Amino acid sequence: MLKKIKSTILAIAAVFSLNAGATDSLKVAADTVAAPIALTDSLAAPIDSTVCFLDTFKIKTVVLADRLTTNLDSIVLRPSMLFLPLIFEHYEDFPDTIAPEPKSPLYVFNAGDQWLTDAAGYSHTVRRLRFKTMLWNPEVNRYNLDMLPEPPKQYELVADPSDRTLTLEKKTLSDKVELSTDAGEAPVKVRNWLHTFNGSIHFSQAYLSENWYQGGNNNLNVLGHFIWDVNLNQNKYKNLLFNNTVQYKIGLQSAPQDSLRGYSISEDLLQVNSKFGYKAFKHWYYSTTLLFKTQLLNNYSPNTNNLRASFLTPGELNIGLGMTYNAKSKNGYANFDLSLSPLSYNLKICRENTRIDPTSMGIDAGKTTKNKFGSSLEARFQWKITPQISWNTRLYAFTDYDKVQGDWEHTFNFSINKYLSTQFYAHLRFDNGAAKNDSWKYWQFKEILSFGLTYRFSMQ
Repeated sequence: MLKKIKSTILAIAAVFSLNAGATDSLKVAADTVAAPIALTDSLAAPIDSTVCFLDTFKIKTVVLADRLTTNLDSIVLRPSMLFLPLIFEHYEDFPDTIAPEPKSPLYVFNAGDQWLTDAAGYSHTVRRLRFKTMLWNPEVNRYNLDMLPEPPKQYELVADPSDRTLTLEKKTLSDKVELSTDAGEAPVKVRNWLHTFNGSIHFSQAYLSENWYQGGNNNLNVLGHFIWDVNLNQNKYKNLLFNNTVQYKIGLQSAPQDSLRGYSISEDLLQVNSKFGYKAFKHWYYSTTLLFKTQLLNNYSPNTNNLRASFLTPGELNIGLGMTYNAKSKNGYANFDLSLSPLSYNLKICRENTRIDPTSMGIDAGKTTKNKFGSSLEARFQWKITPQISWNTRLYAFTDYDKVQGDWEHTFNFSINKYLSTQFYAHLRFDNGAAKNDSWKYWQFKEILSFGLTYRFSMQ
């Protein structure tokens, strides 16, 4: 087979070299060769002494000894339209012979467009060969432009954000390009601040008949969580980082056993986070961070007026100076943020120190505040695992090199549809500056599983 291919190459090369003189390149084909073969000028490209890989076998370098084809000495694979199916489009007037190339002028301005000239000449040769083949051998011409079969139908998925559905619709094929001629169109406005609001109200309910064999009480639990993010647009201010978050959590549950109020507060937290940074290098920023959190409503022990928590009881303020690492994945599904503050100031507040023991909040007896200087760390990771499942985690720690306070929060969101979701929240806390518990020691833990309504608004 290899000898047959070599003989075919030599024969076609000799014919074309006699008709066209010193031609730079020549196209030939073999019976079992899937890709066309080109013979390339050795002066334009170095001789490759290796082998050229075709679809089914290898061909070693071929050296032509004929005096008329001494400049054709290597085989190179090139894609070609020469072997596509023949389709008669319209009549063209091609000369019967290949005209010799015109003599080059003495002085030529080289604009680097030789590749375009070569490509145009090659395209012309291919079109001529295909057209002459259709004229001289009409039996091989199976297609006519006006008699082609109907192309296969194409479909596309169309998304409807209003009800979050996907519809399979027929795609309209058109070769027309719509160009806008409205010169007075207003430019696109780039926002300085990007807002994102998330709000959810989750609930659980249980009803038991008065003769239920296991006993128990009817109850209704409601948990509200509202988050407002205001971030500086980093696409416009690439060297600045300014993120602000305000969130509020409120949890209420019915308490039939409490004869004074009939309800109790399981969650009450107002928290403000702010971070400002100036880019140092790559994903690192010189930064300052601020954290403030407090309770808003009064919370009492069941069937008593003993206060357990109220506004600024407890309250906490933390200000840190250091560096922040901020990075996002290319697809936008993951975001990691790490703030290291070697210099940090922490203030704890117990406004109602006469009605609540301040030592339970890490404050000295008889005092309303306690100041500490030390170091703090805050790490946040957000990951959209699937379009319906997301995971947010936050790790915060502060130490004055004597006592340590830390919080590790996890929030898993499971979206059922645009308005319904299930949320699992777990919060692990350590504070060896507070009073020690007999069972949990210095550890504290909270877990909430809820189902309910969700609303999200984003300006990004």
